[in-house]
Amino acid sequence: MTLSFTDLMRIFPGYLIDYDNEAHYRGMAERRLVLNRCTECGYWIYPISPLCPKCWCDVLEPAEVSGRGVVHIFTLLRHGSPIPGVDFSTPHPIAGIELVEQAGLRYLAPIVNCPNDEIRLDMPVELTWIERAGAPAPAFQPVR
Repeated sequence: MTLSFTDLMRIFPGYLIDYDNEAHYRGMAERRLVLNRCTECGYWIYPISPLCPKCWCDVLEPAEVSGRGVVHIFTLLRHGSPIPGVDFSTPHPIAGIELVEQAGLRYLAPIVNCPNDEIRLDMPVELTWIERAGAPAPAFQPVR
């Protein structure tokens, strides 16, 4: 079943969903991590943009990534704007994950199923899914 644009707006209220990132949110609704890829040079594009930053081609197509990567950078949030399901009384880990598809392709998401003191740079991780306000949200966990 294909979700309508209205369905996406209902699932992800408060998010700016547009032509360029619609496939990303459709993928999230299906628990798939979908990013844009240049049809000319094959470069993966994230953050999502209407143009390839490498060759300036404007013909991009959505493609699913493997969800495998390594922790490139991380921080422990101790306070912030309210986030459904986040209790800032214990530090909340957020990481920039470098995905295996391409050097420099990084996705920002929480680290789950790992004690904070065990998170390390270059730690191999894999995609998993959590719920945020009733909607699927990508997260990463250590490869076991």
